[in-house]
Amino acid sequence: MLELLREKQTVWERLKQTEKPVVLYGMGDGALKIMAALKKYEIPLAGIFASDEFVRGHSFEGYPVRSFSQTKELYRDFVIVLAFGTFREPLLSYLYQLSEAYEMVAPDVPVILDGPISSWCEEPGSMFDLEYVKNHEEELDQVYQLLADTHSQKVMRSILDYKISGKLCYLKEATSPMEEVYTSLICPGREDVYVDLGAYTGDTVEEFVRAAGGACRQIWAMEPDRKNYQKLLKRAEAMGLTNITAVNAGSYDRTDTLLFSARAGRNSSIDQIKGKPVKVDSVDHLLGGASVSVIKFDVEGAEEKSILGCEQTIRRYRPRLMVSAYHRNSDLFKLPLLIRRMNPDYRFYLRHHPYIPAWETNFYMI
Repeated sequence: MLELLREKQTVWERLKQTEKPVVLYGMGDGALKIMAALKKYEIPLAGIFASDEFVRGHSFEGYPVRSFSQTKELYRDFVIVLAFGTFREPLLSYLYQLSEAYEMVAPDVPVILDGPISSWCEEPGSMFDLEYVKNHEEELDQVYQLLADTHSQKVMRSILDYKISGKLCYLKEATSPMEEVYTSLICPGREDVYVDLGAYTGDTVEEFVRAAGGACRQIWAMEPDRKNYQKLLKRAEAMGLTNITAVNAGSYDRTDTLLFSARAGRNSSIDQIKGKPVKVDSVDHLLGGASVSVIKFDVEGAEEKSILGCEQTIRRYRPRLMVSAYHRNSDLFKLPLLIRRMNPDYRFYLRHHPYIPAWETNFYMI
């Protein structure tokens, strides 16, 4: 795998060597993770700026939050380090344009952490760098050889180059619209039984039903966050869905109660340190052996456990699978190899949909 990569220098090595001021674009968890890595590699941070609507004379981690125009006035030339994620237009296009006009990187940092943000990069295997690729080259090679088309292989090379370098050009070249997945890979239909794991507010249920022509035979939707679950119910009612079974629980490998941390957006996840108790269940138990034709996994870092909870269903019915591959570093190889052991008859595809950073990088098993 290493010999196929174009990038031989990590984003952190590049930032360490630059003589330009390094400025952070954005705040929040992403910024805290990047700041921890900058500290580890002894890379000085010159300042922080934000989009104009978020600048209100405040500070973040002791740094005054400036506007982009203020930053340009302060520094003649600088390196922009992007610290937030988006899929929304026109912001997405603006960021790509910004990366062409300025030296800019978007470091790949884990979406889900098992420990405190301040020390995440001290954990073995936490940094997706050349050493990480070398340590897992055999597994990555296996996945690369599993991929069923040249497009998937190109996406994998581009995503690895991005993760190492932080360069947005690799994300851009890897991107394809979600609509193509529905029309050429998953191909939803009215007879499908669809299981949505990590259903959030029902947006992906609505997306699937629309792609299926307005209806499908049966829908199961699991969502552990109470507020999101209530929104899911309201959306299902507004859509007139009478064949949906919505479950206020997380998808896992067993029936249990775990601690769950509710965060903004889709980022709620299992957190055994400071979460609140929520129910979890396995698909095999919940469905009791019923037939399934499509399963979507987007369970914020619990994909491996969730897949294990679908093992009998996967072995028996070989449903088409939609699997998020970006919450943990190991998702790119661990998840497809796990599914292959369960059912070797799958064809494996990899796609990246419009998003900065490498979120919405998904496997599709057909």
